[in-house]
Amino acid sequence: MATKSPVNPPAPPVQQPDRDEGGSVVLERRTQKAKPPQMYQVVMLNDDYTPMEFVVVVIQEFFGKDLEAATQIMLKIHLDGKGVCGVYSRDVAATKVDQVLEAANKAGHPLKCVSEPVGF
Repeated sequence: MATKSPVNPPAPPVQQPDRDEGGSVVLERRTQKAKPPQMYQVVMLNDDYTPMEFVVVVIQEFFGKDLEAATQIMLKIHLDGKGVCGVYSRDVAATKVDQVLEAANKAGHPLKCVSEPVGF
């Protein structure tokens, strides 16, 4: 057991607001600009074992693409070794990757999917 009680860190110094001659408080307005969140692209990687039809179905199911768009993405994956399936915020991209990997695992395919920051 500890013999000393915990010590609280010192409080940060408090700035006093400017006062005009009438005794009222004058505060300065500061505009803050929030940056948009970093976006992540979900990338599927090619392998020689996963059937093309399965990849098309996964792209349609998890990325909301129609048959033609899903087929085009699948061909890009097949020919270039990888293809972008969608661009999302970090948490959504991670969820999409998990969904794809789980579906591939359940179907017994070695399909790989990763997310990476846009512009990588």
